[in-house]
Amino acid sequence: PALPSLQGFLYTAPREQGNIYKPNNKMMADELEEKAVHDVHTKEIDLVNRDPKHLNDDVVKIDFEDVIAEPEGTHSFDGIWKASFTTFTVTKYWFYRLLSAIFGIPMALIWGIYFAILSFLHIWAVVPCIRSYLIEIQCISRVYSICIHTFCDPLFEAIGKVFSSIRATVRKEI
Repeated sequence: PALPSLQGFLYTAPREQGNIYKPNNKMMADELEEKAVHDVHTKEIDLVNRDPKHLNDDVVKIDFEDVIAEPEGTHSFDGIWKASFTTFTVTKYWFYRLLSAIFGIPMALIWGIYFAILSFLHIWAVVPCIRSYLIEIQCISRVYSICIHTFCDPLFEAIGKVFSSIRATVRKEI
């Protein structure tokens, strides 16, 4: 038997209508807001805007005119130019789709593993090491501060008092 406070999280009754991610009515939407559970693995993705953070704006927007250009006075036949444009554009489009179909999922797997390892190392190694270092350096800085205040402050105060009685005047002789 589950604990009474956790029972709602362990078992939910089957829904009569709608999708758990897109409720069909206001009552279901309110019910979901009460039990707001954000699951990043089931979030919907935007199939129209696939680069919402504009990561590849400067890299992949390459058109025919960015690669092939005929200067004034040196033009090929119009039909050749149109066919070249179509060949370039269609080849780029379909070859990208082919490469994505072949290598997209394996690359997603590799990058997923890489970023999982990176996250794991950051969470379980880097941050604890930095926090440990900061704790240890704080102890060392207190000892260092005590030593400076004990030994150097009196010395520098004495030297300051010796040199404070020196008066310098500047005269301009004509």
